[in-house]
Amino acid sequence: MRPDIQTRCAPTDFTLPGQLARTPAAAYPFTHWFLHDVLPQPACEALVAWNPGHSALAGDVGGRRETHNAYRVFVDENARARDARLDSMARHFDAPQARQAFESVCGIGLDTASLRLELCLDTDGFWLEPHTDIGAKKLTLLVSLSDGEGAQDWGTDLMTPDGQSAVRAPGRFNSAVLFIPSDDTWHGFVPRPITGVRRTLIVNFVDASWRAVHELAFGPRAALQH
Repeated sequence: MRPDIQTRCAPTDFTLPGQLARTPAAAYPFTHWFLHDVLPQPACEALVAWNPGHSALAGDVGGRRETHNAYRVFVDENARARDARLDSMARHFDAPQARQAFESVCGIGLDTASLRLELCLDTDGFWLEPHTDIGAKKLTLLVSLSDGEGAQDWGTDLMTPDGQSAVRAPGRFNSAVLFIPSDDTWHGFVPRPITGVRRTLIVNFVDASWRAVHELAFGPRAALQH
């Protein structure tokens, strides 16, 4: 067990539902929640140790993750089968307690939404253009898992409609920003130096229109309910 991860990732249990219920929403530039100590320690250890290979590293992708689609990394069925810590994390996010917390606090419905977990590994030169995540995504949670020099400044930029960074999410290890995608949830990553690897877990719940079902942690939920 790496002692630095143990120190930075204190919880051994999944405490997100209770923390979310106690966390007030911020309103500017759109409704969002800043959270801390999001993932249990074993999940942090698994995600930090995961090395999918050089091809998974994303430098300058032209401002869009889609240009790197062939090399993106997901906590899918194979990843869950390989690492019990990833399987446990996915099951916590997919459990009724977590879903109910998101629904109650954020005012959304997730009955038929499926869980999608992506591990992003960004390197120097990476940037993301302003975008809104509207469409199939019902919820977006971005968890920072970076520990390089300057990593605390590698959080996602929450933006105004004209693409200006208004608020920067904290990049502190195991902190996160949560929002519900809509036509005003502009966000991105303003170009800045990245020393080493910017590691982020993207947690989404997506509706039945999501076509890339191989990315889902447990497959399409609507199909599983029948």
